[in-house]
Amino acid sequence: MRTIPKNIGIRLHDTIDGCFTEKLDFIKGQGFSCIHLALSKAYPDAKVTDASLTPGFAQYIRRELDKRDLDLAVLGCYLNLLNPDPAELKATQERYRAHIRFASMLGGGVVGTETGCPNREYKPCEESYTEETLQKFIENLKPVIADAEKMGVIFAIEPVWRHCVNTPERARKVLDAIDSPNLQIIFDPVNLIGDVNFERAPQIIHEAIELLWKDVAVLHIKDYEVKDGKVVPAQLGKGLMDYTEIMEHVKADKPYVQMSLEETAPANAREGRLLIAGM
Repeated sequence: MRTIPKNIGIRLHDTIDGCFTEKLDFIKGQGFSCIHLALSKAYPDAKVTDASLTPGFAQYIRRELDKRDLDLAVLGCYLNLLNPDPAELKATQERYRAHIRFASMLGGGVVGTETGCPNREYKPCEESYTEETLQKFIENLKPVIADAEKMGVIFAIEPVWRHCVNTPERARKVLDAIDSPNLQIIFDPVNLIGDVNFERAPQIIHEAIELLWKDVAVLHIKDYEVKDGKVVPAQLGKGLMDYTEIMEHVKADKPYVQMSLEETAPANAREGRLLIAGM
């Protein structure tokens, strides 16, 4: 049976300093096949607004990716859908609409987001964990998913232990409540592991696979360690994260799933790619 090469990418803002095309050239040279693109971070010297996301801009990005045989895995737009200020919430929903439209013009990929906290500052708080907050997030997400459906784009939420959607169970509730084929999951297992639950890490990851795997659109790959009771980033392969079970599922039924490395540096990104490619 032919072995299918893993589809491994990287966040573009985790690579070298330089312009957009220099970054693309560098990661292509490191052997990556796709990118996670956060426009405001890929273009730090330019103000990327909703009005900037024109067909011409999309065609430029698409041409540069095609030249290097790179795919767009995720168009990142990580804003707070639980902002209690009505005007700011509406602006956030409009920004998601602009990114969804832009993704449709790019011809692929996923618009990705985390799930927010119920305050203007996007600060973790106890209210994030309540059922009322979860229901509010679902209501605020519905018009965004309606836009995704109209434009034929996948919108994917990324559960994080300090945000509103902080467990596999709560992520499953969101998916079931909205019940749209255009809503899926960015599965970052390390983001589910925090200071309060790291001792249960293998169980949490297994639960996430059981509850969410069929709806996973993209994987985020990184590592962690625990220092003084706090979960902190670690170089991929040097920490506590065990990707064995996840990679078994990748081989079994998602062999072409795009996987984006996070928390890397240019000096160790290639090493991380080779580690995951060899699993």
